[in-house]
Amino acid sequence: MPWFYYIGRIIVRILLLLLTRCQVRGKENIPSQGPLLVVANHLNLADSPLLGVSLGRKVIFMAKKQLFRFKVIGYFVRGFGAFPVHRGQLDRKALRRANQVLTEGLVLVMFPEGMRSLHGQLQPAFYGSALIALRSGAPILPVGLIGTEKIKGVTWLLRRPQITVNIGHPFYLSPTSSRLTKAELAKVTNSIMERIAELLPLEYRGNYAGQGS
Repeated sequence: MPWFYYIGRIIVRILLLLLTRCQVRGKENIPSQGPLLVVANHLNLADSPLLGVSLGRKVIFMAKKQLFRFKVIGYFVRGFGAFPVHRGQLDRKALRRANQVLTEGLVLVMFPEGMRSLHGQLQPAFYGSALIALRSGAPILPVGLIGTEKIKGVTWLLRRPQITVNIGHPFYLSPTSSRLTKAELAKVTNSIMERIAELLPLEYRGNYAGQGS
């Protein structure tokens, strides 16, 4: 990792401490070593650095290709351990990179929805996380992010919004047939999103509102 990864983590921790009331729950559920696929809902650009400092392990992010178009922004995004993916299509290069990350025993973070939710509720997810999980066999760690949607404008700086990182228990997907169909991928994707929904308040669950307590 470049120098910015380590400096950036310190800066993010300081900003969270000063500007928010941040709480991380379920940190004991994070495996201390080995491959791990982290899946979370997506509310704000701050979600990636927030997860980067909350999980206690070095993480690699899959981020939309648009963030890498400008050299300066791309440098900092890569500095936080991200690599690009073409959103909404089968990006074989990104899939190979994701599998490589997990094969090396590292932590890969994905937002299955593929984009930030404008209304704070879960949106229908893409199949990418399911495909990577099935191919790699890596354990999946669901995370529910609450409150980062309040980080916008200027007034939030004075309010210190409450942010919660709710970490669930890792789980494995059941083996499927060697040839994956869209129906199977849709079913597996739903099961992943249900785990995330269980970690969120009802008003955040959106398309997966039937899940959780």
